[in-house]
Amino acid sequence: MPEADDNLHLEIGHVLFIDIVGYSKLLVDEQAELVKELGDVVNNTEAARQAEGRGQLVRLPSGDGMALVFTNSVEAPVKCALEMSAVLKTKPNLPLRMGVHSGPVQQVEDVNARTSLAGAGINLAQRVMDCGDAGHILLSRHVADDLEQYPRWRSLLHDIGTFEVKHGVRVNVTNLYSDELGNPKLPGKLQAVRKHRAHVRWAEVAIGLLVLAAIIGGVFYFARGPATSASAVADNSIAVLPFVDMSQAGDQGYFSDGISEELLNLLTKIPQLKVAARSSSFSFKGKGVEIPDIARQLHVANVLEGSVRRSGEQLRITAQLVRAAEGYHLWSETYDRKMDDIFKIQDEIAGVVVKELKVKLLGAAPKVRTTDPKAYALYLQARELGRQFNPEAFAKSDALLQQVLKIDPRYAPALFALGANFANKANNGMVSQQEGYARAREAAEKALAIDPDYAAPHAQLGWSAMYRENDLARAARHFQRALTLDPTSVSVLGDAAPFLTSLGRLDEAVGLDEAVVRRDPVNIISLFNLALHQRYAGQYDAAIASFRTVLSLSPSDGGAHAELGTALMLKGDATAALAEIEQEKTENWRMIGLPMAYCALGRKADADAALNALIAKYEKDWSYNIAYDYAFCRDADKAFEWLNKAVAYHDGGLSEIVADNLFDTIHSDPRWLPFLRKIGKAPDQLAKIEFKLPPLPQ
Repeated sequence: MPEADDNLHLEIGHVLFIDIVGYSKLLVDEQAELVKELGDVVNNTEAARQAEGRGQLVRLPSGDGMALVFTNSVEAPVKCALEMSAVLKTKPNLPLRMGVHSGPVQQVEDVNARTSLAGAGINLAQRVMDCGDAGHILLSRHVADDLEQYPRWRSLLHDIGTFEVKHGVRVNVTNLYSDELGNPKLPGKLQAVRKHRAHVRWAEVAIGLLVLAAIIGGVFYFARGPATSASAVADNSIAVLPFVDMSQAGDQGYFSDGISEELLNLLTKIPQLKVAARSSSFSFKGKGVEIPDIARQLHVANVLEGSVRRSGEQLRITAQLVRAAEGYHLWSETYDRKMDDIFKIQDEIAGVVVKELKVKLLGAAPKVRTTDPKAYALYLQARELGRQFNPEAFAKSDALLQQVLKIDPRYAPALFALGANFANKANNGMVSQQEGYARAREAAEKALAIDPDYAAPHAQLGWSAMYRENDLARAARHFQRALTLDPTSVSVLGDAAPFLTSLGRLDEAVGLDEAVVRRDPVNIISLFNLALHQRYAGQYDAAIASFRTVLSLSPSDGGAHAELGTALMLKGDATAALAEIEQEKTENWRMIGLPMAYCALGRKADADAALNALIAKYEKDWSYNIAYDYAFCRDADKAFEWLNKAVAYHDGGLSEIVADNLFDTIHSDPRWLPFLRKIGKAPDQLAKIEFKLPPLPQ
């Protein structure tokens, strides 16, 4: 690749980042051949030739691809990407994904003392690219906004929502495609945004990291009163911040994060402590927010922070417990130990926290699950990879977990993590639902055979029984056991809430969601689920306010405008509902909401056209939603036709059919009760299901 011009000084670069998909799986000779072929493709694009001829292009190699930094215009990298996409139609052996962003870049010297470029503009372009699959040309919101000013680009821009990328950064992504160029499919990472956010199995999937200044003004709505003052925060409340990776190479972030999370999980098992959830505590990572501000936003009195330095088998872990309001240290300690002592260190730190916070244990202190230290390090790395939600990361995570199980076949967390990967791959369209959930169920059952008191596999089996097997009685047994074993786990509580909606116990479902939000106040999914279940419960004013709060914190959150519009419709304000649904950027949510809004406004022709478009594109994926569009539009025959298709397509939305008030218009139909009985959700069948909700955490 040509070297950068030593005299080039840039402030803003328009960056096209390109990656060869599946590069790491190729042989060295194959990699070299594809990199050369990629260079030839770039060289033959008019956009690159023109910019290079004017000295307005810098190329930066990236191992499995390259970054092209244009300085002439924001259109240049996009034109280049489209030209490349046209050529790639004849080169199936060269699968590329591309990301575009405009941002600051600056000159730096590389290790060979040659001038190169670096900066946030390049980094974010790579993050945007990482969201896509082969064929995708993804743009940051900044670039899309610039291009939208020109009519020639508007028809090619398709907003697809917000992703959480590396280091907790959230980017709003637009897909660029035409009928001939680009990839119109929803990227795998965003396919997890299902028809009901309450269906999201993974408590840590795509969790929204919020703009912190907005949090202060918005999140505390859910306290149902004035913001909690420092003096009102419970003395036994605590947040565990991600420990800082102090390793010399800076490559042990997965390990330091994992230690922090394990400590958090250990403390959560002590009922007398009020522990902020992982997603909220970790949302502050790398943001430089002061501890008193973090504590105020998470409603905690204490913060546990620290650092980890790992070099081979040698560990140095520093931990300190801070009283947030006063800013003084209650305790600090440095542990210079070997990896063999890692579990002992965690138990010791948890014990000190309990002692310093003057918590009186009612039983034996919980202990961390132990395994071989080498297996543990591999497990933490695998778990971090599993959160990236792309095929390559899942493959690496699965391989590492298999290594863990070769070392320690009885390490239940590794079995559960392997099952969670399969479930997540199914929900992201990487394997079939049938295969993914069957493998997840098998792994969860193996984990419980080893450790019957492990709550998470019970919750996984409850979820599978509810959504894949339509066996609510079996789901009840597993959720009951999970809540008994771990009544403070936000993931277990969050999974049990939609189960309660399936039983028609809506007030209890809302109560569970409120308990989750108290522990996890900086989690968009938790807030969204609360709003959704408030809507199911007929609490329309509360649901409308909750959805508005979600949007105030994350304006581009997928589905929030559409669900807010639905709540407004159910309350009777169809005009406002349509206005909200038309603002929805995520295509499937918007397409589901529009027919209902048109029906509510008496625009039958528009409603029919919108329904036909929805069916043409999403017949199998959204059959349940098509059914409730017809139900809302008072076409009972079509509603039952599509409900039966939803059964045939194994649409998980049927789990909420008892609670979903969009079916109110057909409840008096003589086919309604037989249909509910057919799918095991008739009132007399649900009444036989025993499920006792334990006291909710305060």
